[in-house]
Amino acid sequence: MTRWLAALPLAVIAALALLFAGYALHHDPHVIPKALVGKTMPDLTLATLEGGSEVHLRDALKEGPVMVNFFASWCGPCAIEQPALMKLKARGVRIIGINYEDIEPRGSAEAAQAFLGKLGDPYLERLSDPDGRAGIEFGLTGVPETYLISQDGRVLAKYTNIDDRDVETLTARLLTLR
Repeated sequence: MTRWLAALPLAVIAALALLFAGYALHHDPHVIPKALVGKTMPDLTLATLEGGSEVHLRDALKEGPVMVNFFASWCGPCAIEQPALMKLKARGVRIIGINYEDIEPRGSAEAAQAFLGKLGDPYLERLSDPDGRAGIEFGLTGVPETYLISQDGRVLAKYTNIDDRDVETLTARLLTLR
């Protein structure tokens, strides 16, 4: 009986290993959770990156659809995505930038402003999410992530790591929404 009890922890560990291995073999790591797509955008008020004045995010929808892009100065993929966002801006796409968790020790509001000064600023508004609350409300899984929002506040799509291929698709889609 005591030998069986001694082997019980090993059996439990082996069962858990099989369970996790089975999940990992059938899990697609490229799937991007899109829980908010088709639902209404969170009703948030955030401080601006520059001065801290409060901005109601829904106010940006008064003039048409927008893209909401989460970025951070410490985010390598955000720097890679920036040229595509600049191309979207050049095509008249309205983008709201939310600076996500850019706080000490890995970043700051000043670092975010330097990031935009160096790589270009594609944003109509630059808002700050130092505690990650807005990211949680949007269902953010990491940065960079971008949400396409219709004028009525519905989340139409979620994108991760926008590149030149996405510029054409997004421009065409936004033109149909106007």
